[in-house]
Amino acid sequence: MAALIKLVSPWRFHRFTRAALIPCVQLHSTASVMAASVEDFNRAKEKLGTLKEDPGNQVKLKIYALFKQATQGPCNTPKPGMLDFVNKAKWDAWKSLGSVSQEEARQQYVDLIESLVGSEAPAVAAQTTGSSKAFQTLLVTTEDNITTIRLNRPGKKNAITAEMYNELIEALDLAGKDDSVITVMTGNGDYYCSGNDLNNFTKIPEGGVEDLAKQSGELLKRYVKAYIDFPKPLIGVINGPAVGVSVTLLGLFDVVYATDRATFHTPFSQLGQSPEGCSSYLFPKIMGTAKASEMLLFNKKLTATQACEVGLVTEVFPESSFQSEVWTRLKAYAKLPKNSLALSKQLIRGVEKDKLYAVNDAEVERLVERWLSDECMQAIMAFFQAKSKL
Repeated sequence: MAALIKLVSPWRFHRFTRAALIPCVQLHSTASVMAASVEDFNRAKEKLGTLKEDPGNQVKLKIYALFKQATQGPCNTPKPGMLDFVNKAKWDAWKSLGSVSQEEARQQYVDLIESLVGSEAPAVAAQTTGSSKAFQTLLVTTEDNITTIRLNRPGKKNAITAEMYNELIEALDLAGKDDSVITVMTGNGDYYCSGNDLNNFTKIPEGGVEDLAKQSGELLKRYVKAYIDFPKPLIGVINGPAVGVSVTLLGLFDVVYATDRATFHTPFSQLGQSPEGCSSYLFPKIMGTAKASEMLLFNKKLTATQACEVGLVTEVFPESSFQSEVWTRLKAYAKLPKNSLALSKQLIRGVEKDKLYAVNDAEVERLVERWLSDECMQAIMAFFQAKSKL
């Protein structure tokens, strides 16, 4: 599979693209939008050669497929043999575009290249006083009245470290105070977030595991509180698999959009742990006790469509048009009156904010207990032992 690297020049993701949108679980084809011109398409091809970062083979296959669809139309070549791995992967990517028109493929190609070019720009934080701040684990930008907070450890599937927790708290604080209308949370790369980086448990302070558990609990409590208190509409754009705390927090988002390849998994019991993010209260409220128990007690992994059916996800979109469709919707939201949105959200959230504070406290207290338990320690040791054998 290494030969796939030669498909196109290396690059990475950052900004979203554009297109039109359609409703929830019914996975839909993209409505046509203003088509990119041939000149736009040719400029995009030139820009491709200027990119430096590599986001992975999946993105490169998408670029290849859109290029073929834009220049030749739907896939019309024989399927390569099973052992011709590279050409089969390319053929599958092209074939997956189905009957997408050449004009639409050209537009998606241009939009995607533009998004990758945008990723080359320096990452800056949401601005409050005209100054900017660069984060180590996040890409944070404000554009078109939208502040986007992008988890940026793609090589580690955006697993959350203690540093990332602190940066996310700060980024949310800045976004809550800036001039943007809405805030978006998403991930860089193929994953939205793989949950906690279990290496966090290996960094034992001088006070021992008890101090580590206590410090981690206080950090988690502040992190969840940042979501409870967030004053503006907060929208999750789930670009891939989500695990652990990145899933449990979704109940505190106002809207959640997901690609159809996203999954949602909360494997707490198999790690000897317990739920957080106010999910012990919000998940039963959102999806009913039985469905919530399947996830939080018995580690059931949901597809994006299943998550939408139980109310955890607002709408699901095909991977091929996910970014462009969602970004069109977000831009429309960002044109709404800022104060009206914020005040309306505060009314909705204010009704049970005290309850959420109490749930957060109780969940963290229980988690600290679990982190110090033999069950949890053995589960984490088993994880690292299995990892070392890979």
